[in-house]
Amino acid sequence: MKHKAGFVNIIGNPNVGKSTLMNAFVGEKLSIITSKAQTTRHRILGIVNGDDFQVVLSDTPGIIKPAYELQASMMDFVKSAFEDADVLIYMVEIGEKELKDEAFFKKITNSKIPVLLLLNKIDKSDQAQLEEQVQTWQANVPNAEIFPISALEGFNVKEVFNRIIDLIPESPAFYPKDQLTDKPERFFINENIREKILMHYKKEIPYAVEVDTEEFFEEEKIIRIRSVIMVERETQKGIIIGHKGTALKRVGVEARKDLEKFFGKQIHLELYVKVNKNWRSNQRQLKRFGYNN
Repeated sequence: MKHKAGFVNIIGNPNVGKSTLMNAFVGEKLSIITSKAQTTRHRILGIVNGDDFQVVLSDTPGIIKPAYELQASMMDFVKSAFEDADVLIYMVEIGEKELKDEAFFKKITNSKIPVLLLLNKIDKSDQAQLEEQVQTWQANVPNAEIFPISALEGFNVKEVFNRIIDLIPESPAFYPKDQLTDKPERFFINENIREKILMHYKKEIPYAVEVDTEEFFEEEKIIRIRSVIMVERETQKGIIIGHKGTALKRVGVEARKDLEKFFGKQIHLELYVKVNKNWRSNQRQLKRFGYNN
């Protein structure tokens, strides 16, 4: 039996549905999904296996013009997505007209590899708007195949995946067939806690936060986890903890429930909050948290 395997990298502006799409393909919640922009900070691989194929999907941060070191590092993850792709997915949403970085847009239109342009959130449009948008993107990215989809509703997602299988080359698998991602357990613990912070805190707070899991002990029936939430200022620490610790407790309870589903075991989760001044602009700290590698 012939076997196909390839790398499929997903890029686009913030909040267009890239993480929702990858999670729909993989069937597991690997990437953060919230209504806030810039939720994905790393390049996250999700692996979909079949008897005769392996698709290695890469979810990247939304394309922005960097304002500080962390965002510059996030854009480095996007740049790397052009280097090893067998298929490039450029994701846009209804009403969108352009990519926020012209240089990235030129890379897409000049791409020598297949480009699938996915017009997402079509459940929020009517037929006339959809036809107008398809024409606009056909003119802007003539080298792309266009698929109108709804990643959230699952519309046309299977058709896109089947087209990916058509396009990837014949190759042995790159990863073991039972592997779902390239990230370790601690990464998903950190991301799950960070997702809850994105959901429950406003303004700058979620973007000033990084999570570091310092302890992970797996026993037969329970996993014991100790994670530290890093903030940049003392005032942010107080907001994260909340009155009598109620805000932090809510984050812990919700994260624990999700992690118990993810690991299929009882979870004991301890959360602490520490001030790590200006970590987003500190190269050494960014490297520690997995950026600038």
